[in-house]
Amino acid sequence: MSPLRRFYETTLELIDLLEGNEQRERDEKIVLIEELLSLRDQLIKSIHPPYTEEEKELGLQLIALNNKLNILLTGEKAAIQKDIKQLSVKKESTSKYINPYQSFSTDGMFYDKRK
Repeated sequence: MSPLRRFYETTLELIDLLEGNEQRERDEKIVLIEELLSLRDQLIKSIHPPYTEEEKELGLQLIALNNKLNILLTGEKAAIQKDIKQLSVKKESTSKYINPYQSFSTDGMFYDKRK
């Protein structure tokens, strides 16, 4: 199988993984995404001209698939960032609940220096 064909199939597999509604652990999903991306990186380095007509057509399809993949990866990244932000807000609010005077501001207080 040509490297271009394997690259195409790996891209399709990655898109299926990102679009899939399967209930997987996020960590497991991220590991699979990283493995597929590294495989794609290796395959793209092994693709060299001259190209046949079939490979040229496959390349055009890959351009469209790559755009779709970029959108899906951006969405996955945004979801992870949102969860991280929610977790940090939750951690901060829990900390404030446990010790409400921890970040008490002393602005506007009068200090008497005389004894």
